[in-house]
Amino acid sequence: MTFEEMCLDPRIMRAITEMGFEQPSPIQAQSIPIAMEGKDLIGQAQTGTGKTASFGIPLLQRVNPKERHLQALVLCPTRELAIQSANEVRKLAKFMHGVKVLPIYGGQEISKQIRSLKGGVQIVIGTPGRVMDHMRRHTLKMQKLDMIVLDEADEMLNMGFREDIEAILDQLPETRQTMLFSATMPKPIMEIAKHYLQHPELVKVVKKELTVPKIEQYYYEVNPRKKNEVLSRLLDMYDPELSLVFCNTKRKVDELVADLKGRGYFAEGLHGDMKQSQRDRVMNGFRNGRTDILVATDVAARGIDVDDVEAVFNYDVPQDDEYYVHRIGRTGRAGREGRAFTLVVGREIYKLKDIQRYCKTKIRRQPIPSIKDVSAIKAEKILEQAGQRIADDNLGHTVSMLEEFLDNNEYSATEMAAALLAMQMGDGAAPVVAKEDFGDTGAEPGMVRLFMNIGKKDRVRIGDILGAVAGESGMEGELVGSIDMYENFSFVEVPEEYARAVLESMNHSKIKGRNVNMEPANKRS
Repeated sequence: MTFEEMCLDPRIMRAITEMGFEQPSPIQAQSIPIAMEGKDLIGQAQTGTGKTASFGIPLLQRVNPKERHLQALVLCPTRELAIQSANEVRKLAKFMHGVKVLPIYGGQEISKQIRSLKGGVQIVIGTPGRVMDHMRRHTLKMQKLDMIVLDEADEMLNMGFREDIEAILDQLPETRQTMLFSATMPKPIMEIAKHYLQHPELVKVVKKELTVPKIEQYYYEVNPRKKNEVLSRLLDMYDPELSLVFCNTKRKVDELVADLKGRGYFAEGLHGDMKQSQRDRVMNGFRNGRTDILVATDVAARGIDVDDVEAVFNYDVPQDDEYYVHRIGRTGRAGREGRAFTLVVGREIYKLKDIQRYCKTKIRRQPIPSIKDVSAIKAEKILEQAGQRIADDNLGHTVSMLEEFLDNNEYSATEMAAALLAMQMGDGAAPVVAKEDFGDTGAEPGMVRLFMNIGKKDRVRIGDILGAVAGESGMEGELVGSIDMYENFSFVEVPEEYARAVLESMNHSKIKGRNVNMEPANKRS
């Protein structure tokens, strides 16, 4: 069914055309005709399927602009989603003079909302807590309400809003139309539907329509202690202008933001425990490009509507298959290509396989990039930019300066270019860890000799030690020096700049089931 076949108000059709909607999405095509008949509706659909228009268009079709009282209420789990939905409905109502849409939510001064409500509002879109607050103050009058929408109902229940939702529904006129939209249909959602909806029709988007084919999807199997390092290498390697990083917990968001900032990235976090003023500041910084990396939880990310996100990183594998679709859908928007990267630890690989089956997509395994890989990619990008600069032919003055310098010094043009490239690459070409003085451990110059409590009696081979040292520390195996094995212990030589990283990583690891203890060796006698 097309929008034209839905017999919509010409003013709504005009807005739809201006917004660039050419064809209704599957959820819109199925739900709008049902909702326009005034029937109760259950819509199973995820973010990014055009769900807001699915209820926004019927609300506007049925609302009476001449009546200044509240006619429709939409409940949303978060402030961001309430604002986003209100903006979308306003765009659809652009040519319907007299229709007022108001978002109400916690964090905004309530007196301002009360003044707006007194001015006459037909559609209110708000969070359950703030709607309850207005109902207690009698500033939100429900007596003549015709329509209510529960948007992201499963998320509202996850956030503990069930009692508020039921209290709101209990105070509404029995003759109202009720529409419920939810990504999943757990038992509590079905209980609410059975109790509060009258003979609802079920509309469900089939799962294959939720995938985003233009997004390249990759995963990396990582050591849990190396996730931050791997994420940093991916950020350096792909160098996206705007990135979204998803964590499963608020605590992990804070920890990861602190780590990224310590590594020199422009990163900020977004989660439910933050004050509203903080959330506004963070989102404004991300939209304006002052923040390159936004680290968020799934719930906090609802309502983020930024088209220029080049890459999504799943720092944690999402708990719910559908969250994966929500997350990666933040990139590759508006016809652009996007990338999604997932860090997988241990048995999480089985969860990722479930996600692949659910999405009917291929998530390709990639090797963890080495420091040398990152440096090579960085150098390649810089050289590409340099080549473009040469092609633009703006180097006359600088060529003269360089020729004069080379004439007066003993450097070759290649040496000078290499030095400038190294300077441009900055810290990416430098060792991961700064050198530290371990004293004389009896190693070769530039190396540190480390003692390890594992030897031949543990049935360990030199290759096992080499693999463990390189794998745990992230250092390339070819940098490891001599490995001397004895019956009960071994010695390993590593470059000075990697010694601390090796010690910290190896002292939490096992080789052939044996706990490793490692420390700087004593000077050879």
